[in-house]
Amino acid sequence: MLVNGGMQLSKHHGAGNDFLVVTDPEGRVDVGADLARALCDRRFGVGADGVLHLLPGRDGAAVAMELFNADGSRAEMSGNGIRCLAQAAVDAGMVTPPSFTVATDAGPRDVEYRAGAQDGTARVSVDMGVPALGPDQPQHFADRRARTVDMGNPHLVLLGPDPAAVDVVEVGQGIQTAFPAGVNVEFVAVTAGTDEITLRVYERGVGETLACGTGSCAAAAAAHAWGLVGTRVTVVNPGGPLEVTLDGHVRLEGPTWRVADLSVDPAVVLAAARPVVRR
Repeated sequence: MLVNGGMQLSKHHGAGNDFLVVTDPEGRVDVGADLARALCDRRFGVGADGVLHLLPGRDGAAVAMELFNADGSRAEMSGNGIRCLAQAAVDAGMVTPPSFTVATDAGPRDVEYRAGAQDGTARVSVDMGVPALGPDQPQHFADRRARTVDMGNPHLVLLGPDPAAVDVVEVGQGIQTAFPAGVNVEFVAVTAGTDEITLRVYERGVGETLACGTGSCAAAAAAHAWGLVGTRVTVVNPGGPLEVTLDGHVRLEGPTWRVADLSVDPAVVLAAARPVVRR
């Protein structure tokens, strides 16, 4: 929303996966790649993993979401992002809880929303659709597995040793070369005898993040297909746990926090932006 030349934003996070939401009930704001990249910069801008453009609904949905990664690229879906956008939509009076639908580039997503006991908090669950699991990929070690999972956006789930020992950035960046459109890479381990997964993630267009909602769904779906977990899975991200339920569709649930409201001048943000190095 633009007020007196300033862009009104709210900042939210889900398990430390943070987003700036541009609430635009009349669909008049032009976000764009350059502004999104400048806003997300944690030194030259405000700082976030992505920008969410909250728009009027379409095709029967109450509201719509456009998602920009921290590098300015467009993405189809974000599990934590849509949960944060839902909180912003409720706060702005654009939807009526507890149930509503959000239109996304990956298709419509049904949301269940409960306000938290503390101001600025909520618990939000989203029907993330049906995962499309790729074939098991041959591995050299018996304790390692790998497969692609499509959650409306692309993932590569790698089961192996403790993710804490993995150089997520180096390996995640290296894997990007094998996927022309980029891929989100999940490094996961299953706690033996439980329905708990430990996860670290390299997100395309962002880098390592503290949590990934679609990545948690992809990891749970892959681990379930491997027979390692049941249908209700706790995925422990570095920023906190997320709950995934598998019943044909995948449902993602967790807390969201509204941490700030702010006003920025887009022209100033763009002028202050980090120079883009062309290679």
